[in-house]
Amino acid sequence: MTTPNELRLLPWSSPGDKPCYLSTDDPDGYMSRLADGIEAVQLTTASELLEEALEALDNKGTSLDEMRCLARELTGALRDTFRVATSRGHLLAASDPRESAY
Repeated sequence: MTTPNELRLLPWSSPGDKPCYLSTDDPDGYMSRLADGIEAVQLTTASELLEEALEALDNKGTSLDEMRCLARELTGALRDTFRVATSRGHLLAASDPRESAY
């Protein structure tokens, strides 16, 4: 939930990779729920890629092309996860002013 003058960083970006924000005080609104759902998918994808990376690193037969592809996918997942963490950190700070001190 956003407070007055507080914007929620959304889990996607605009063309040109600029951040998108949502201004609402309704955590159950359509856009808030859509953002929550996309964040959940992004975090699940990151978790699955982490497992795949661990397996690929243990497998001596993993090719350089496979590792490059995996590195690209991991980079995207890390970007998405960082955006989710940033957004949730802002939400926590907005809901409890004591959190912003840390």
